[in-house]
Amino acid sequence: MLAPGNDHKMFEYLIRVEGYVQGVGYRVFAQREARQLGLVGFAANQPDGCVEIIAQGLKSDLDNFVASLRHGPSMAQVNDVNVVERDPSRISKTFEIR
Repeated sequence: MLAPGNDHKMFEYLIRVEGYVQGVGYRVFAQREARQLGLVGFAANQPDGCVEIIAQGLKSDLDNFVASLRHGPSMAQVNDVNVVERDPSRISKTFEIR
């Protein structure tokens, strides 16, 4: 019998991606990756040049998502990816670009 765990619990990650990540299709890349993993949330450019992402889903899917964000699309240059795990706020229905 499996021990109780976080297999089906909804998690939320607040992700801040720094580097050359605006104007290179990074948000579209994040949206595509998130949708393939069944995640919901959004990606938004920030005034300081970073991309902020809120993603919700299963922990294993979120961790795979973060791994793909560290590479990004071919035109991007990712310098840092900061992740804060937090309790889900409002649960999104899709993953959108803002």
